Amino acid sequence: MVDSRELATLDATAIAEKVRQKEVTPSELVEVVIERIEHINPKINAVITPMFDEARKTAKGKLPKGPFTGVPFLLKDILAAYAGVRLSYGSAALKDYIPDFDSELVKRFKRAGLITVGKTNTPEFGLLSTTEPLFFGPTRNPWDTERTTGGSSGGTAAAVAAGIVPMAHASDGGGSIRIPASCCGVFGIKPTRARNPLAPTHGDIQSGLVVEHALTRSVRDSAALLDATAGPDVGDPYWAPPPKRPFLQEVGADPGKIRIAYTSKAITGEVAHKECVKAIDTAVSLCSEHGHELVEANPDFNIQAMYQNFVALWSGGVTAVFRNIEQLRGSPVLQEEVEPLTWELAKIGRQYNAGDYLFSIMMLQQISRDIARFFQEYDIWLTPTLIEPPVPLGYFDCPPEHPMKGFLRAGEFTPFTQIQNITGQPAMSMPLHWTSDGLPVGTHFVGRFGDEATLFRLAAQIEVALPWIKRQPPIHV
Repeated sequence: MVDSRELATLDATAIAEKVRQKEVTPSELVEVVIERIEHINPKINAVITPMFDEARKTAKGKLPKGPFTGVPFLLKDILAAYAGVRLSYGSAALKDYIPDFDSELVKRFKRAGLITVGKTNTPEFGLLSTTEPLFFGPTRNPWDTERTTGGSSGGTAAAVAAGIVPMAHASDGGGSIRIPASCCGVFGIKPTRARNPLAPTHGDIQSGLVVEHALTRSVRDSAALLDATAGPDVGDPYWAPPPKRPFLQEVGADPGKIRIAYTSKAITGEVAHKECVKAIDTAVSLCSEHGHELVEANPDFNIQAMYQNFVALWSGGVTAVFRNIEQLRGSPVLQEEVEPLTWELAKIGRQYNAGDYLFSIMMLQQISRDIARFFQEYDIWLTPTLIEPPVPLGYFDCPPEHPMKGFLRAGEFTPFTQIQNITGQPAMSMPLHWTSDGLPVGTHFVGRFGDEATLFRLAAQIEVALPWIKRQPPIHV
């Protein structure tokens, strides 16, 4: 039987191979993960809905033959409907909501052979770049429990970083895969818009801002999982261009000479923290050593218009969530059921009419075209993932007297990640740098629309040159 320490250092691909070789059974793996949750989770609060009985039952049954048969997995407590299990979105407003269906992505996770052991913490409705919901309490960073994990997939990132599971579900509407990947020192790629389906409850969310995938220990796990889940579902309004070959085949393939634009400045002109600049310097040097062409450059677009219209979609999305909750339970959302920021964003959303919303979409599509022209000259845009290393817990608090305070701070913290949710481009955060006091700092690579392949090829090349999988935070055993 594989022991807990060994499991915590392997990626999902290696664990699946041990299952295939009958070196370990799915039931044994589930018990190891349950043991790790019981031991580690009280310190970091990453898993908020245990599914131990369900996982044990699944592990003992006949599992599908997939790339990850028998591998334990976690679902983020947003979007991932699992029949019979609470789906709260991090909010007291949905504390009693139990769907009677599986979302399409959950079905695909199951077909890949994954065994869900629990659900992970998230900020209320995924609205902030930190995971500190009032209803469930904060998730703590395994590298420093007084600091943020990022958000909104912070529970997922903390669980993967702490060695509870090798990979877990995540979603991204403004950076929510890449932000926690940076804060927790794991690999996270936001796929191209509509690469994975949002069925059956959504065609798209906020005009395509939101996508789903995972956070992983290794590049190959991310590629193989995306192979298992990608593709349209019946009735999808649109879908991403199909890849030329499986993404896993890109891992280890020669990336050729890539033309990379890079910057250490935010689109607002602000220079990133010195540790984030060091991370960029490391990535630039490494890419140059591998023969890639590096040019310091930024796309030119209307930054003020981007922020203004992004807020229109973001706040309109909260208003739509309120209407959906009312439909689900038959009663309106009350102010005391949600956090001050959530209530304030819903109020802002109500101030826009349908014409305003459509105008915002039109403006963001124009900005997307401006950025797409930049990618006619460059294959990849390299930036810091965040403007600074993980900040202390409480930094993004939104008190009733100033409910937008944390939201405004979040915008300052994440100037690089929202852009790709607007354009629909794939982007990844790689853990290539740690500060002198042991905090991870992510490096952000953005690809052309539909071109995860180039990102996976480059990521695999960098992973070999600067491996991170053996790095372990203090909270790991």
